[in-house]
Amino acid sequence: MPIRASEARWLLKGLPCASLAPFAFIAKAAREDARSKRLMQRPGIGPVTASAFVASIGNGHDFDNGRQVAAWIGLVPGQYSSGGKARLGRITKAGDSYLRSLLVMGARAVLNSIGDKQDRFSRWARSLQERRGYWRAVIAIAAKNARLAWAVLKYGEDFKPEPDTI
Repeated sequence: MPIRASEARWLLKGLPCASLAPFAFIAKAAREDARSKRLMQRPGIGPVTASAFVASIGNGHDFDNGRQVAAWIGLVPGQYSSGGKARLGRITKAGDSYLRSLLVMGARAVLNSIGDKQDRFSRWARSLQERRGYWRAVIAIAAKNARLAWAVLKYGEDFKPEPDTI
C-alpha cells in the first residue's frame, strides 16, 4: 500500500491520518521486537521491511545459508550449467515479491544516499555502481541485506560492521 503525498504531509506534520494507522502499528511493533530492532541496524532495512522479514522467515532455521534466502526471495541469478561450465542468467524474481520489493526499495534509498560517505560499505556500493551500473548495484545491495538479515536472525546477534582500515 503506497503512501500518497497528502498522507506523507500529514505524517510529516505529526498529525493523525487514518490511512497511515497500519504503518504506525507496524513501526511500533518493530520497535518493540528484539529481532526487528537488530535488523533495523542495517542500512536499507526499516520497520516495514524488518517486520516482513521476521514474519516471512522467522528465525531463519529453514535455510542453510544466506544465499538460499536470497534465492528464495528471488535476488540471485539463475544458473544454467552444462559440462562443468556455469552460466549465470538474470535474477530469478522467484519467491516473495513483496519482500523482494521492500529490499529493493531500501537498497535504492541506500544507494541514493551514499553521497561522499567514506565508510567501507559506501565505498563498495559506489564502486559497484560505477563498474556495473545502478540497477545491478541496487540488486546486489538488496541481496547483501537479505543475506545479512538472515545471519542476524539465525545467530541472534546484533549486526557488527567490520571496522574501516583506511
